[in-house]
Amino acid sequence: MTRMDPITRAVACNLCTGCGACAGAFPAAIRMVDDPVNGRRPVVAATQEGRAAADQAAGMCAGTGADFTTLPGSPDGFGPVLAAWEGYAADPEIRHRGSSGGAVTALALFALHSGLVGGVAHIAARADDPRLNEAVISRDRDALLRGAGSRYAQASPAEALGAIAAGDSAVAFIGKPCDVASVAKATAANPALAARLPLTIAIFCAGAPNLVATDRLLDRLGVPKDATLTDLRYRGNGWPGLMQAQYRDAEGTERQSQGIPYALGWGRIMQSERRWRCRICTDHTGAFADISVGDPWHNPPEGNTDAGRSLIVARSPAGLRLIKAALAAGALIATPQPRDVIAKAQPNLVAAQGAVWGRRLAMRAFGLPVPADRGLPLFRAWIALPLRAKVSSVAGTARRILRLRLWKPVTVKGA
Repeated sequence: MTRMDPITRAVACNLCTGCGACAGAFPAAIRMVDDPVNGRRPVVAATQEGRAAADQAAGMCAGTGADFTTLPGSPDGFGPVLAAWEGYAADPEIRHRGSSGGAVTALALFALHSGLVGGVAHIAARADDPRLNEAVISRDRDALLRGAGSRYAQASPAEALGAIAAGDSAVAFIGKPCDVASVAKATAANPALAARLPLTIAIFCAGAPNLVATDRLLDRLGVPKDATLTDLRYRGNGWPGLMQAQYRDAEGTERQSQGIPYALGWGRIMQSERRWRCRICTDHTGAFADISVGDPWHNPPEGNTDAGRSLIVARSPAGLRLIKAALAAGALIATPQPRDVIAKAQPNLVAAQGAVWGRRLAMRAFGLPVPADRGLPLFRAWIALPLRAKVSSVAGTARRILRLRLWKPVTVKGA
Protein backbone atom coordinates (compact mmCIF):
# COMPACT_ATOMS: atom_id res chain seq x y z
CA MET A 1 0.00 0.00 0.00
CA THR A 2 1.34 3.45 -0.92
CA ARG A 3 2.11 5.59 2.11
CA MET A 4 0.08 8.78 2.27
CA ASP A 5 2.23 11.91 1.98
CA PRO A 6 2.17 14.33 4.97
CA ILE A 7 0.28 17.14 3.19
CA THR A 8 -2.48 14.83 1.96
CA ARG A 9 -2.60 13.31 5.45
CA ALA A 10 -3.06 16.76 7.03
CA VAL A 11 -6.02 17.37 4.71
CA ALA A 12 -7.50 13.92 5.33
CA CYS A 13 -7.28 14.35 9.12
CA ASN A 14 -8.93 17.80 9.26
CA LEU A 15 -5.67 19.50 10.24
CA CYS A 16 -5.09 21.59 7.12
CA THR A 17 -5.84 25.32 7.45
CA GLY A 18 -5.73 25.99 3.72
CA CYS A 19 -2.98 28.60 4.07
CA GLY A 20 -1.40 27.64 0.73
CA ALA A 21 2.22 27.68 1.92
CA CYS A 22 2.90 24.19 0.55
CA ALA A 23 1.52 25.08 -2.87
CA GLY A 24 3.33 28.41 -2.89
CA ALA A 25 6.67 26.76 -2.18
CA PHE A 26 6.16 23.88 -4.64
CA PRO A 27 3.72 25.08 -7.33
CA ALA A 28 4.79 22.43 -9.83
CA ALA A 29 3.88 19.60 -7.46
CA ILE A 30 1.12 20.94 -5.18
CA ARG A 31 -1.94 22.97 -6.20
CA MET A 32 -4.80 24.51 -4.26
CA VAL A 33 -8.38 23.49 -5.04
CA ASP A 34 -11.60 25.26 -4.05
CA ASP A 35 -13.78 22.59 -2.46
CA PRO A 36 -17.25 24.06 -1.69
CA VAL A 37 -17.50 22.21 1.63
CA ASN A 38 -13.93 21.66 2.81
CA GLY A 39 -12.55 24.98 1.59
CA ARG A 40 -9.28 25.64 -0.23
CA ARG A 41 -7.13 22.58 0.18
CA PRO A 42 -3.86 21.39 -1.35
CA VAL A 43 -3.72 18.50 -3.79
CA VAL A 44 -0.35 16.78 -4.17
CA ALA A 45 0.63 15.40 -7.55
CA ALA A 46 0.59 11.59 -7.54
CA THR A 47 4.23 11.42 -8.60
CA GLN A 48 7.62 10.91 -7.01
CA GLU A 49 8.16 14.66 -7.32
CA GLY A 50 4.86 15.31 -5.56
CA ARG A 51 5.80 13.04 -2.67
CA ALA A 52 9.20 14.71 -2.32
CA ALA A 53 7.62 18.19 -2.37
CA ALA A 54 5.06 17.20 0.26
CA ASP A 55 7.78 15.81 2.51
CA GLN A 56 9.63 19.13 2.35
CA ALA A 57 6.49 21.25 2.64
CA ALA A 58 5.39 19.45 5.81
CA GLY A 59 7.92 21.45 7.79
CA MET A 60 6.11 24.71 7.05
CA CYS A 61 2.60 23.44 7.85
CA ALA A 62 1.25 25.23 10.92
CA GLY A 63 -1.99 23.27 10.60
CA THR A 64 -0.31 20.20 12.07
CA GLY A 65 1.23 22.21 14.88
CA ALA A 66 3.05 25.37 15.91
CA ASP A 67 5.68 26.01 18.56
CA PHE A 68 4.66 28.96 20.72
CA THR A 69 7.66 28.43 23.01
CA THR A 70 9.69 30.39 20.45
CA LEU A 71 7.67 33.51 21.35
CA PRO A 72 7.76 35.66 24.47
CA GLY A 73 4.50 35.07 26.33
CA SER A 74 1.80 37.36 27.61
CA PRO A 75 -0.30 37.34 30.80
CA ASP A 76 -3.50 36.34 28.99
CA GLY A 77 -2.02 33.68 26.69
CA PHE A 78 -2.51 35.65 23.46
CA GLY A 79 1.18 35.82 22.61
CA PRO A 80 3.63 38.71 22.76
CA VAL A 81 2.24 42.23 23.16
CA LEU A 82 4.92 44.90 23.13
CA ALA A 83 2.36 47.70 22.90
CA ALA A 84 -1.23 48.25 21.77
CA TRP A 85 -3.31 51.07 20.37
CA GLU A 86 -6.86 51.82 19.28
CA GLY A 87 -6.95 53.91 16.15
CA TYR A 88 -7.63 54.27 12.45
CA ALA A 89 -6.17 55.20 9.08
CA ALA A 90 -5.66 58.94 8.61
CA ASP A 91 -6.73 58.53 4.96
CA PRO A 92 -10.56 58.82 5.07
CA GLU A 93 -11.11 56.47 2.12
CA ILE A 94 -8.91 53.76 3.59
CA ARG A 95 -10.68 54.12 6.93
CA HIS A 96 -14.09 53.85 5.25
CA ARG A 97 -13.20 50.88 3.05
CA GLY A 98 -11.58 48.88 5.83
CA SER A 99 -13.41 46.36 7.98
CA SER A 100 -12.86 48.47 11.09
CA GLY A 101 -10.51 51.46 11.01
CA GLY A 102 -8.44 50.55 7.95
CA ALA A 103 -5.28 50.11 10.03
CA VAL A 104 -4.05 47.06 8.08
CA THR A 105 -4.20 48.86 4.73
CA ALA A 106 -2.75 52.05 6.21
CA LEU A 107 0.22 50.20 7.71
CA ALA A 108 0.82 48.21 4.53
CA LEU A 109 0.71 51.38 2.41
CA PHE A 110 3.08 53.13 4.82
CA ALA A 111 5.50 50.18 4.54
CA LEU A 112 5.41 50.66 0.76
CA HIS A 113 5.84 54.43 0.83
CA SER A 114 8.63 54.29 3.42
CA GLY A 115 10.63 51.88 1.27
CA LEU A 116 10.58 49.05 3.79
CA VAL A 117 8.98 46.81 1.15
CA GLY A 118 8.38 46.91 -2.57
CA GLY A 119 5.17 44.89 -2.45
CA VAL A 120 2.42 43.59 -0.16
CA ALA A 121 1.12 40.02 -0.37
CA HIS A 122 -2.55 39.70 0.54
CA ILE A 123 -5.79 38.27 -0.79
CA ALA A 124 -8.45 39.87 -2.95
CA ALA A 125 -11.71 38.76 -4.51
CA ARG A 126 -11.29 36.99 -7.83
CA ALA A 127 -12.50 39.16 -10.69
CA ASP A 128 -14.17 36.23 -12.47
CA ASP A 129 -15.95 35.00 -9.32
CA PRO A 130 -16.10 37.38 -6.30
CA ARG A 131 -17.19 34.49 -4.08
CA LEU A 132 -13.62 33.20 -4.25
CA ASN A 133 -10.26 34.66 -3.23
CA GLU A 134 -6.83 34.82 -4.83
CA ALA A 135 -3.38 35.63 -3.51
CA VAL A 136 -1.94 38.82 -5.00
CA ILE A 137 1.07 41.09 -4.50
CA SER A 138 0.15 44.77 -4.60
CA ARG A 139 2.59 47.61 -5.21
CA ASP A 140 0.42 50.73 -4.95
CA ARG A 141 -2.54 52.25 -3.11
CA ASP A 142 -5.20 51.32 -5.67
CA ALA A 143 -4.17 47.67 -5.69
CA LEU A 144 -4.12 47.56 -1.89
CA LEU A 145 -7.62 49.03 -1.71
CA ARG A 146 -8.84 46.19 -3.92
CA GLY A 147 -8.18 43.90 -0.98
CA ALA A 148 -9.52 46.20 1.77
CA GLY A 149 -12.27 44.78 3.97
CA SER A 150 -12.79 41.30 5.37
CA ARG A 151 -13.22 38.31 3.10
CA TYR A 152 -15.21 35.67 5.00
CA ALA A 153 -14.33 32.94 2.54
CA GLN A 154 -11.54 30.41 2.23
CA ALA A 155 -8.25 32.03 1.23
CA SER A 156 -4.65 30.93 0.72
CA PRO A 157 -2.43 34.04 0.90
CA ALA A 158 0.70 31.97 1.53
CA GLU A 159 0.46 30.79 -2.08
CA ALA A 160 2.43 33.99 -2.71
CA LEU A 161 5.55 32.52 -1.06
CA GLY A 162 6.86 31.21 -4.35
CA ALA A 163 6.54 34.60 -6.05
CA ILE A 164 8.10 36.32 -3.02
CA ALA A 165 11.09 33.96 -3.04
CA ALA A 166 11.57 34.39 -6.79
CA GLY A 167 11.13 38.16 -6.74
CA ASP A 168 13.70 40.91 -6.43
CA SER A 169 12.15 43.05 -3.69
CA ALA A 170 11.08 42.74 -0.06
CA VAL A 171 7.39 42.03 0.53
CA ALA A 172 5.07 42.49 3.50
CA PHE A 173 2.62 39.64 4.16
CA ILE A 174 -0.98 40.02 5.33
CA GLY A 175 -3.03 36.99 6.36
CA LYS A 176 -5.02 35.18 9.01
CA PRO A 177 -3.14 34.00 12.11
CA CYS A 178 -2.79 30.48 10.71
CA ASP A 179 -1.39 31.86 7.44
CA VAL A 180 1.18 33.94 9.31
CA ALA A 181 2.11 30.95 11.49
CA SER A 182 2.94 28.90 8.38
CA VAL A 183 4.93 31.80 6.94
CA ALA A 184 6.84 32.01 10.23
CA LYS A 185 7.75 28.31 9.96
CA ALA A 186 8.78 28.75 6.33
CA THR A 187 11.02 31.75 7.05
CA ALA A 188 12.57 30.08 10.10
CA ALA A 189 13.78 27.29 7.83
CA ASN A 190 14.82 29.55 4.93
CA PRO A 191 16.95 32.62 5.77
CA ALA A 192 16.81 33.84 2.16
CA LEU A 193 13.02 33.87 2.25
CA ALA A 194 13.08 35.54 5.67
CA ALA A 195 15.16 38.38 4.21
CA ARG A 196 12.40 38.97 1.63
CA LEU A 197 9.70 39.14 4.32
CA PRO A 198 10.56 41.93 6.77
CA LEU A 199 6.96 42.43 7.92
CA THR A 200 3.94 40.23 8.62
CA ILE A 201 0.51 41.53 9.61
CA ALA A 202 -2.16 39.21 10.99
CA ILE A 203 -5.88 39.89 11.06
CA PHE A 204 -7.82 38.61 14.09
CA CYS A 205 -9.89 35.64 12.96
CA ALA A 206 -12.79 33.65 14.43
CA GLY A 207 -12.76 31.07 11.66
CA ALA A 208 -13.13 30.88 7.87
CA PRO A 209 -16.51 29.79 6.44
CA ASN A 210 -16.76 27.77 3.23
CA LEU A 211 -18.35 28.40 -0.16
CA VAL A 212 -21.61 26.83 1.01
CA ALA A 213 -21.94 29.67 3.53
CA THR A 214 -21.24 32.29 0.86
CA ASP A 215 -23.94 30.87 -1.41
CA ARG A 216 -26.34 30.84 1.52
CA LEU A 217 -25.48 34.50 2.15
CA LEU A 218 -26.19 35.38 -1.49
CA ASP A 219 -29.60 33.72 -1.18
CA ARG A 220 -30.30 35.80 1.94
CA LEU A 221 -29.25 38.95 0.08
CA GLY A 222 -31.72 38.14 -2.68
CA VAL A 223 -29.21 37.66 -5.49
CA PRO A 224 -30.95 35.67 -8.27
CA LYS A 225 -29.46 32.31 -9.17
CA ASP A 226 -29.07 33.34 -12.82
CA ALA A 227 -27.32 36.62 -11.98
CA THR A 228 -23.65 37.34 -12.60
CA LEU A 229 -22.01 38.40 -9.35
CA THR A 230 -19.71 41.42 -9.76
CA ASP A 231 -18.88 42.30 -6.14
CA LEU A 232 -19.48 40.88 -2.67
CA ARG A 233 -18.64 42.71 0.54
CA TYR A 234 -18.72 40.90 3.84
CA ARG A 235 -17.73 44.03 5.80
CA GLY A 236 -16.39 47.52 5.34
CA ASN A 237 -17.68 50.83 3.98
CA GLY A 238 -18.16 51.79 7.62
CA TRP A 239 -17.73 49.77 10.80
CA PRO A 240 -18.55 46.97 10.86
CA GLY A 241 -20.36 47.54 7.58
CA LEU A 242 -23.13 45.71 5.76
CA MET A 243 -22.96 42.43 3.91
CA GLN A 244 -24.01 43.36 0.40
CA ALA A 245 -23.60 42.20 -3.20
CA GLN A 246 -23.57 43.79 -6.62
CA TYR A 247 -24.63 41.76 -9.62
CA ARG A 248 -25.74 41.85 -13.26
CA ASP A 249 -29.20 40.41 -13.79
CA ALA A 250 -30.32 38.22 -16.68
CA GLU A 251 -31.10 41.33 -18.75
CA GLY A 252 -27.62 42.76 -18.17
CA THR A 253 -28.67 45.48 -15.72
CA GLU A 254 -26.29 46.27 -12.87
CA ARG A 255 -28.02 45.97 -9.50
CA GLN A 256 -27.22 46.13 -5.81
CA SER A 257 -28.70 43.69 -3.34
CA GLN A 258 -30.21 44.54 -0.02
CA GLY A 259 -27.67 44.88 2.77
CA ILE A 260 -27.81 43.01 6.05
CA PRO A 261 -25.92 43.87 9.26
CA TYR A 262 -22.62 42.14 9.92
CA ALA A 263 -23.92 40.67 13.18
CA LEU A 264 -26.82 39.01 11.37
CA GLY A 265 -24.74 37.74 8.46
CA TRP A 266 -21.94 36.39 10.59
CA GLY A 267 -24.02 35.12 13.50
CA ARG A 268 -26.88 33.52 11.57
CA ILE A 269 -25.31 32.51 8.26
CA MET A 270 -21.53 32.41 8.03
CA GLN A 271 -20.09 31.03 11.25
CA SER A 272 -22.02 27.75 11.20
CA GLU A 273 -19.95 26.72 8.17
CA ARG A 274 -16.51 27.30 9.67
CA ARG A 275 -14.27 24.32 9.02
CA TRP A 276 -13.46 21.93 11.87
CA ARG A 277 -9.81 22.99 11.99
CA CYS A 278 -10.97 26.51 12.87
CA ARG A 279 -12.88 25.17 15.86
CA ILE A 280 -9.73 23.71 17.40
CA CYS A 281 -7.52 26.70 16.57
CA THR A 282 -5.30 28.04 19.35
CA ASP A 283 -4.30 31.35 17.76
CA HIS A 284 -7.06 33.72 16.70
CA THR A 285 -5.04 36.92 17.17
CA GLY A 286 -1.80 36.43 15.23
CA ALA A 287 0.81 35.64 17.86
CA PHE A 288 3.49 34.95 15.21
CA ALA A 289 3.02 38.23 13.34
CA ASP A 290 4.97 41.46 13.67
CA ILE A 291 1.66 43.32 13.94
CA SER A 292 -1.85 42.06 14.49
CA VAL A 293 -5.08 43.99 14.00
CA GLY A 294 -8.65 43.30 15.08
CA ASP A 295 -11.90 44.89 16.20
CA PRO A 296 -12.02 46.83 19.49
CA TRP A 297 -15.40 45.38 20.42
CA HIS A 298 -15.02 46.74 23.97
CA ASN A 299 -15.82 50.13 22.40
CA PRO A 300 -18.41 49.00 19.84
CA PRO A 301 -19.94 51.21 17.13
CA GLU A 302 -23.45 52.51 17.68
CA GLY A 303 -24.65 51.69 14.17
CA ASN A 304 -23.66 49.51 11.22
CA THR A 305 -21.72 52.05 9.17
CA ASP A 306 -20.00 54.24 11.75
CA ALA A 307 -16.49 55.60 11.21
CA GLY A 308 -14.29 52.65 12.11
CA ARG A 309 -11.59 51.98 14.67
CA SER A 310 -9.02 49.21 14.86
CA LEU A 311 -7.21 47.47 17.70
CA ILE A 312 -3.51 47.51 16.72
CA VAL A 313 -0.99 45.24 18.48
CA ALA A 314 2.79 45.35 18.13
CA ARG A 315 4.07 41.78 18.42
CA SER A 316 7.76 42.27 17.59
CA PRO A 317 10.36 45.05 17.62
CA ALA A 318 9.98 45.35 13.83
CA GLY A 319 6.23 45.78 14.18
CA LEU A 320 6.64 48.31 16.98
CA ARG A 321 9.03 50.40 14.88
CA LEU A 322 6.67 50.47 11.91
CA ILE A 323 3.63 51.46 13.99
CA LYS A 324 5.53 54.25 15.73
CA ALA A 325 6.85 55.51 12.41
CA ALA A 326 3.35 55.44 10.87
CA LEU A 327 2.01 57.40 13.86
CA ALA A 328 4.82 59.95 13.63
CA ALA A 329 4.26 60.38 9.89
CA GLY A 330 0.52 60.90 10.36
CA ALA A 331 -0.49 57.81 8.36
CA LEU A 332 -2.16 56.36 11.46
CA ILE A 333 -4.12 58.06 14.24
CA ALA A 334 -4.25 56.09 17.48
CA THR A 335 -4.19 56.22 21.25
CA PRO A 336 -2.28 53.77 23.49
CA GLN A 337 -4.12 50.91 25.16
CA PRO A 338 -3.14 48.59 28.04
CA ARG A 339 -1.23 45.46 27.07
CA ASP A 340 -4.09 43.20 28.22
CA VAL A 341 -6.58 44.88 25.86
CA ILE A 342 -7.03 41.82 23.60
CA ALA A 343 -8.97 39.91 26.25
CA LYS A 344 -11.20 42.94 26.87
CA ALA A 345 -11.77 43.65 23.20
CA GLN A 346 -12.38 40.05 22.11
CA PRO A 347 -14.12 38.13 24.92
CA ASN A 348 -15.48 35.63 22.39
CA LEU A 349 -11.92 34.64 21.52
CA VAL A 350 -11.10 34.18 25.21
CA ALA A 351 -13.96 31.68 25.42
CA ALA A 352 -12.90 30.00 22.17
CA GLN A 353 -9.33 29.56 23.39
CA GLY A 354 -10.60 28.09 26.64
CA ALA A 355 -12.75 25.53 24.82
CA VAL A 356 -9.91 24.17 22.70
CA TRP A 357 -8.43 21.92 25.38
CA GLY A 358 -11.80 20.25 25.98
CA ARG A 359 -12.46 19.84 22.26
CA ARG A 360 -9.08 18.26 21.71
CA LEU A 361 -9.62 15.99 24.71
CA ALA A 362 -12.78 14.64 23.08
CA MET A 363 -10.93 14.17 19.79
CA ARG A 364 -8.20 12.16 21.51
CA ALA A 365 -10.84 10.01 23.18
CA PHE A 366 -12.10 9.08 19.69
CA GLY A 367 -8.58 8.42 18.47
CA LEU A 368 -8.50 11.49 16.20
CA PRO A 369 -5.23 13.36 15.63
CA VAL A 370 -4.89 16.89 17.00
CA PRO A 371 -2.40 19.65 16.16
CA ALA A 372 0.93 19.34 17.97
CA ASP A 373 0.91 22.87 19.39
CA ARG A 374 3.46 23.66 22.10
CA GLY A 375 3.78 26.39 24.68
CA LEU A 376 0.18 27.53 25.19
CA PRO A 377 -1.68 27.45 28.53
CA LEU A 378 -4.67 25.60 27.06
CA PHE A 379 -5.53 23.59 30.15
CA ARG A 380 -5.35 26.71 32.32
CA ALA A 381 -7.68 28.51 29.91
CA TRP A 382 -10.09 25.57 29.97
CA ILE A 383 -10.11 25.36 33.77
CA ALA A 384 -11.02 29.05 33.91
CA LEU A 385 -14.24 28.42 31.97
CA PRO A 386 -17.57 28.06 33.81
CA LEU A 387 -18.52 24.46 34.54
CA ARG A 388 -21.20 24.40 31.86
CA ALA A 389 -18.75 25.64 29.22
CA LYS A 390 -16.17 23.04 30.24
CA VAL A 391 -18.70 20.21 29.94
CA SER A 392 -20.00 21.58 26.65
CA SER A 393 -16.51 21.76 25.14
CA VAL A 394 -16.07 18.02 25.66
CA ALA A 395 -19.60 16.64 25.31
CA GLY A 396 -20.52 19.00 22.47
CA THR A 397 -17.42 17.97 20.56
CA ALA A 398 -18.24 14.32 21.05
CA ARG A 399 -21.68 14.92 19.56
CA ARG A 400 -20.15 16.79 16.60
CA ILE A 401 -17.65 14.01 16.00
CA LEU A 402 -20.50 11.51 15.76
CA ARG A 403 -22.78 13.79 13.72
CA LEU A 404 -20.09 14.91 11.28
CA ARG A 405 -18.30 11.54 11.22
CA LEU A 406 -15.00 13.27 11.71
CA TRP A 407 -13.15 9.97 11.71
CA LYS A 408 -13.79 9.69 7.96
CA PRO A 409 -10.86 11.02 5.86
CA VAL A 410 -11.55 14.33 4.11
CA THR A 411 -11.61 13.97 0.35
CA VAL A 412 -11.25 17.07 -1.78
CA LYS A 413 -13.57 17.57 -4.74
CA GLY A 414 -11.76 18.64 -7.87
CA ALA A 415 -8.56 16.86 -6.87
